Amino acid sequence: MSGESDLIKLYSKKILALAADIPRTQRLEAPDATVKKRSPLCGSTVTVDLTLADGRVSDYGQDVKACALGQASAAVVGGAIVGRTPDEIVHARDALREMLKNDGPTPPAPFDGLEVLRPARDYKNRHASILLALDAASDAAQEASARERA
Repeated sequence: MSGESDLIKLYSKKILALAADIPRTQRLEAPDATVKKRSPLCGSTVTVDLTLADGRVSDYGQDVKACALGQASAAVVGGAIVGRTPDEIVHARDALREMLKNDGPTPPAPFDGLEVLRPARDYKNRHASILLALDAASDAAQEASARERA
């Protein structure tokens, strides 16, 4: 089987459906933190805004300029992140990285929808784009948490 046909299979109907329906694409007017991340390899960018209340994400907005894989990842994150703690978001990010790099376990619920991206583990040049949403959300949640404690 050729590498090109494998890549075509990677873009499954489920990934394309997620990419076409990203939730929470409105930026927040008064976020507690905003973080923009860019993948230097492909140029994908994700900017996230979030607010925390009582140590949990209370609102979230994102601007996603990424390939279908990055968009699918952002769709799962956008649908799962409200109500999560900064530690849960960091744990999900680390689990996603482990899943992609070492075929580790699927990130825990409610981020388990990221399992759809497991086939991308063989395409290392796509990993950074897939990780953008959780990288940005992790940094934003930690920044907002530090401000909340101050």
